[in-house]
Amino acid sequence: MAGGRLGFIGLGMMGMPMALAAARAGVEVMAHDATPGRAAEFVALAGEARGDVAGSAAEVGGACRVVVLMLPTSAHVASVVEELAGAMQPGGLVIDMGSSVPGETRRLAGALAARGVGLIDAPVSGSVAKAKIGTLAIMVGGGDGEFALAEPFLKTMGSTLIRTGAVGSAHAMKALNNFVYAAGLLAASEAMRLGARQGLDLGVLTDVLNASSGRNVATETKLRQCILPGSYDGGFQLGLMAKDLETAGAIAAEGGYPAESLALCRQVWQRALASLGGRADNTEIHRFLPE
Repeated sequence: MAGGRLGFIGLGMMGMPMALAAARAGVEVMAHDATPGRAAEFVALAGEARGDVAGSAAEVGGACRVVVLMLPTSAHVASVVEELAGAMQPGGLVIDMGSSVPGETRRLAGALAARGVGLIDAPVSGSVAKAKIGTLAIMVGGGDGEFALAEPFLKTMGSTLIRTGAVGSAHAMKALNNFVYAAGLLAASEAMRLGARQGLDLGVLTDVLNASSGRNVATETKLRQCILPGSYDGGFQLGLMAKDLETAGAIAAEGGYPAESLALCRQVWQRALASLGGRADNTEIHRFLPE
């Protein structure tokens, strides 16, 4: 690829298949992960011709002009960016593809800009299955020059790229999108509990929701597939859902907006997090609700 080698830091549930999708598309990927052996696992799956292991974030930054971060929190991103800042050459670009706090994203972009290095936010929407085949939806916040440098790499991981505006805007939109999803999943789960108490056929209730105005992505892709059979295997961790809701809460606080439905949604998800743990599937919000 004309853009050269891609650095990729963070090979978790989503990061691993995303990095592999880039490698399958012909990109040479230098990978690093804090978990011992994870980068070596990536190379084994990608093949040595397309994958390489780095011992540190600084090593990635010194070898790659463009570096993707797929990390759990803004705190993790800040720590890695500090390492990268001393290693990357002017003209380099960091792409934060996790779900970070927009204000922190803007701060880190300013700090890197002072060193001649760009930072854009490019969070993703879609399941692990979509990550595996490179068909994620990717929101991108940043300038035209940075987007032009990032676009060839992003297209190996996503089939839909949506430019959202200035740096930080994509992280804000991702958090607000996930708030709407979380609210829909919570409402759908509660409707199932209410329907059960009425003795309703929950399969038929699901059909009614999906044919009517109550339809949302949770009713379409989570009720019959994960909740009604009790498999609870939607593929997105409850802890990450709760984190995204807290990011949405930070956006509300920054804008001085009361956001009452968001506040209520956050409370329920935080109680579910305390009860079920962060590694539970997000569809287990249904299991948390009283029967």
